Amino acid sequence: MKLEKLAPTETRYAELEKLLADPQTIADKNQYQKLAKEFSDIAPVVAAVKEYRDCVSQFEELAKLLQEKHDAEFEAMAKAELADLDERRKTIEQRIDQLTNPANPDEDRNLIMEIRAGTGGEEASLFAGDLYRMYAKYAETKGWKVETMSANPSEKGGFKEVIFAVTGKKAAKHLKWESGAHRVQRVPATEASGRIHTSAATVAVLFEAQEVEINIEPKDLKIDVYRSSGPGGQSVNTTDSAIRITHIPTGMVVTCQDERSQLKNKMKAMRVLRARLLDKMRQEEFEKTSKDRKMKIGSGDRSEKIRTYNFPDRRVTDHRIGFTTYKLANVMDGELDELMDALVKAENEGVLA
Repeated sequence: MKLEKLAPTETRYAELEKLLADPQTIADKNQYQKLAKEFSDIAPVVAAVKEYRDCVSQFEELAKLLQEKHDAEFEAMAKAELADLDERRKTIEQRIDQLTNPANPDEDRNLIMEIRAGTGGEEASLFAGDLYRMYAKYAETKGWKVETMSANPSEKGGFKEVIFAVTGKKAAKHLKWESGAHRVQRVPATEASGRIHTSAATVAVLFEAQEVEINIEPKDLKIDVYRSSGPGGQSVNTTDSAIRITHIPTGMVVTCQDERSQLKNKMKAMRVLRARLLDKMRQEEFEKTSKDRKMKIGSGDRSEKIRTYNFPDRRVTDHRIGFTTYKLANVMDGELDELMDALVKAENEGVLA
């Protein structure tokens, strides 16, 4: 195994040890947290490299010793130990390979998903509600936790907007490709003539940000409090518990009124704001490094139509990968494994990028 390529990692580890012991670094909380995270990320690699070197050194010393003449019993023991050291060396090599070529770290991230009714009026709001329940049921089958962050219900039981967090192992791996416009074709319950309508809702999937990833200065925030309201504008609370946070540099606005506690609403709103800022930062980085790159599935814009749910034909079609299933009722009931597996496969094959 060539360890030269890991020399910069070992050098950086030594640098970080010194920096984390520096009083100036310790005094800067945000900088200290960033460096501490970097240190903890590479520490297992450095430890594995040291273990590998020790193992190879023992192997070489023992092999050299065996070149001399010894009694049969000693030689048998030495050869058995050589075999053990060789197996240990291979195991450490695999561990180093896994540590330096890990699976996508985003796969186990927590998510914040936003669903908004698009064209189609009340029917679009009802469809947004259907999508929310679809994802919630799917999360339940996977053992993931769903936490509503903010909801703006419509008068007939749908949602003009609903924002929720999804927490669980591999949630991001399966749900990250849901961003985009979802179109529904069906006869609305309010349609007396039986005419099929086309409506839409947009889904945004955001990775939840850690505080060390996104630093928000208090001076950059404008925070307003007001009374919560329900469908039609009626007040649902007698206290000013609802929160509206405006991030002044970007103009982003996040509202939250689901909790009776102003503090809980503020904490949820800040989680959504961090996720949006992280998403913005990643999009900007992507554009800088990939200006000439053409995505095989289109622009990747969240306004782009990615999927159609056709109720008359009981058909669901994902337009990016050409996937179609006629199990629409199952899909709407949260049975998404077949669809998600197809998306993961497409990603592995480079169709989704």
